[in-house]
Amino acid sequence: MTRTYVFIAALITALTGAAIAQDSVATLRSGVPLDQHPAPPQIATVKDTDLRQVRNYPEQPPLIPHKIDGYQIDINANKCLQCHSRTAIEISQAPMVSITHFMNRDNQFLASVTPRRYFCTQCHVPQSDAADLVENTFVDIDKVLEYVAGTKAEDH
Repeated sequence: MTRTYVFIAALITALTGAAIAQDSVATLRSGVPLDQHPAPPQIATVKDTDLRQVRNYPEQPPLIPHKIDGYQIDINANKCLQCHSRTAIEISQAPMVSITHFMNRDNQFLASVTPRRYFCTQCHVPQSDAADLVENTFVDIDKVLEYVAGTKAEDH
């Protein structure tokens, strides 16, 4: 039993030493040692196009196509509803909040947005021009269907 413990300790020591000596470990710190503070990255520019973005998968919450800096979304007010509420869309020409946002947890429809769907930025996010922090291998559902069918979506 003691030989097993000695072997495990030696193995851990060897692996730890190898990991410390290896400088090629990819991290988000960009090679800055742990005891130093790296320069913060530039704040990404928020896309402010007001153009609807294509959803990548069914039931994906729509992306916010404009800046929301300074929007008050708390228990007292929801700036989003000034344009996206049922009564405001005629003037604002913004899309109305989905009907699902008026359903409570028992699937009963309410006269106003349900409290569980009131805080928009829980699901909806603005987009920026930030570079990916890690490689993204996401494949859009249309590409998956093309692959499965062995054809291009445009052929249909």
